[in-house]
Amino acid sequence: MTAVLIACAHGTRFEEGRVVIRALLDVLRETAPAGVEVHEAYVDVHGPFVTDVVAAARERTDDIVIVPLLLSTGYHTEVDLVEAAGGLPIARALGPHPVLAKILADRVRATGAGATDTVVLAAAGSTRPGAVVDVERMAALMTDAGVAGPIVTAYAAASEPRIPDAVGAARTAGERTVAASYVLAPGHFSRVIEKAEADLTSEPIGADPRLADIVWERWREAREGSAAASGAAPSTGWGTSRRGRLVKRVARVTGKALLMALLATLVGVVVLAAAGLSEDRGVRRRRRA
Repeated sequence: MTAVLIACAHGTRFEEGRVVIRALLDVLRETAPAGVEVHEAYVDVHGPFVTDVVAAARERTDDIVIVPLLLSTGYHTEVDLVEAAGGLPIARALGPHPVLAKILADRVRATGAGATDTVVLAAAGSTRPGAVVDVERMAALMTDAGVAGPIVTAYAAASEPRIPDAVGAARTAGERTVAASYVLAPGHFSRVIEKAEADLTSEPIGADPRLADIVWERWREAREGSAAASGAAPSTGWGTSRRGRLVKRVARVTGKALLMALLATLVGVVVLAAAGLSEDRGVRRRRRA
């Protein structure tokens, strides 16, 4: 049986956003290693929901990795996907990553941004502290990728500062602003970024072919890490998967047999101890008599 990469995006009610995600899935299928299938899944808003996709994949293979098509860590990666995975390996979010920084830098340059413009890295936001750390790291990587102007981070929700506030602060300082849309596809958050009314606003990241490099890197990391933790090579075929299930079954049976033997031994010890105690009491009674 083939290996499965479950590419799990957030989900959106906006059709233009769904089109972008499906285009990215096409890129992943075109660049997939031999014997690896790419399955579509979503964590929210609409199906196919990741829990259902995981259940269907489990019927065919044990070699499954979930790769979040999400830009930062957050509640979905730390809670929702963990619950849906049921012990399956989950790759890291796509960001922060130098390739992602290069894509963002290209999007900023495409707006006509100048070297002195303030770039507001406009992210969705999350209640999880790790998300802010990820976005701050992305800002530093964007500088490394060649963005000349100062970069500040801001968020559409949950975290501070909010995007309109960051844009307003830069404008008050007399600086032109560029909102770098740190979202994967058009949708709710891209509209929030547009409404912040920066002087210039970049397009969402979209189905950039370079994203495939990040996705497959994350897949390999998670897959190899899972194999190392189990002490076995990653499964790549039906035979290996079947052997893995057989080994697990034998281990369960062996474990039960050992447990029963241990219990029998303990029962024997208790019986012998009780018999010895009874005999000792009888001897003491005869001596007193």
